[in-house]
Amino acid sequence: ARVVRSEGGFIWACKNYDGDVMSDMVSTAFGSLAMMTSVLVSPDGNYEYEAAHGTVTRHYYRYLKGESTSTNPMATIFAWTGALAKRGELDGNEALVKFAKTLEEACLDTLASGVMTKDLCGLAEGVETKPVDSLEFIRAIRANLEAKLA
Repeated sequence: ARVVRSEGGFIWACKNYDGDVMSDMVSTAFGSLAMMTSVLVSPDGNYEYEAAHGTVTRHYYRYLKGESTSTNPMATIFAWTGALAKRGELDGNEALVKFAKTLEEACLDTLASGVMTKDLCGLAEGVETKPVDSLEFIRAIRANLEAKLA
């Protein structure tokens, strides 16, 4: 209950399976696993960034058939930006860290504009939503990213 009521600001260390169970439970309070990332840290200081959700096999098979899908890529993108930022931090590569943060901002700006995949439209508050498919959503993020990098 504390986690659901919290505004963050703490680290919750769990073993892998326990973290999977807890993230699934907490995500129900917010309606979607598609926005959650996870960072695994080994005792020797290695990091793994991942989307907290599983795969969307049925969407992938629809995509292979050439059908439109509405798969939300936010957690996957944020797993990549987290990993890129960490790599940049470890290497002293500020440009890489800045790129990762800029991509995250572009993603959030896209959502704030109301452009989002259908799974999020019912959860959004305070913004008029425009449901789009996966490809349109990624294109909108790209346009925001390119504008920020220009």
